[in-house]
Amino acid sequence: MPTIRVSLIGELYDCVKPLFDGTIRPQGMELVVTRSPSPEAMRRQLTAWEFDICEMAFTTYVCARAVGLPFTAIPVFVTRNFHHWAIFINTKSGIKEPKDLEGRIVGVNRGYTVTTGLWARGVLQTEYGVDLGKITWAPTDDEHVAEFAAPGNVDYKFRGKPMRELLLSGQIDAAIGEVGVDAPEIKPLIADARNAGFGYFRKTGIYPINHGVVIKDSVLKDTPWIAGELFRAFEAAKTEYLKNLRASGDVSSWDRAAADNAAVVGDPFPFGIENNRKALEAITRFAVDQKMVPRKFTIEELFASID
Repeated sequence: MPTIRVSLIGELYDCVKPLFDGTIRPQGMELVVTRSPSPEAMRRQLTAWEFDICEMAFTTYVCARAVGLPFTAIPVFVTRNFHHWAIFINTKSGIKEPKDLEGRIVGVNRGYTVTTGLWARGVLQTEYGVDLGKITWAPTDDEHVAEFAAPGNVDYKFRGKPMRELLLSGQIDAAIGEVGVDAPEIKPLIADARNAGFGYFRKTGIYPINHGVVIKDSVLKDTPWIAGELFRAFEAAKTEYLKNLRASGDVSSWDRAAADNAAVVGDPFPFGIENNRKALEAITRFAVDQKMVPRKFTIEELFASID
């Protein structure tokens, strides 16, 4: 197999560090890695198409596929989380329970299509019976996919405004995402969110996916074997990370979160379609329910062959 030079951009997460630093080397590839905060990486890729491989928020990917953008995912998921923690309220709004969000304005950190927003709304709808159509969603930034057309109950009038200012001033009643507010009147909506998330997994088997990995279709056309080799390299990097995680006594907050999740879900970073089918079915269904895409994708059509 000849060696080809391919470019990759993404954030240096612990579970992929052995691949990014060259400890793990994919067969037949010389990886040229650019480390970047993930929002910047995605914006660069979606505007300039300058990299062969890119970390991509999974809802951004689904929206991109819906408008025909030319890249395809491999079933590698480099960040995961439960999102019950991500819904905050201003206690002065009078909101006491999830159904009270109906009729209110709820801010969304960054775009309407961010993955945390999708999962939090999906939880509100399926677990708490919230009618998402009765809420006005107020993103604070542009969408990653410029071609995305938002549903009628998405209002961008607060675009560019700090979430802290909006929430503390009462211009919005609640917010989704990392709101960055440390004030007594700002509280999580869902009590004991960590265990609520674990309970959601035990009930549904859904372990939410945040970010995946995509490859340009032009690269896949010229070198279709790259998908499988890259998948195996990511798998090897994750295995190395988990081995070191178990052996190390000095762990980061990222490591602690991975260990906490592992105690409930098993592998904290499962790769492959079958290991993630329930989460993938949920995310593609929620994307339709929340009017991000016009139809539900089948799982198989979203991924390149890794045989």
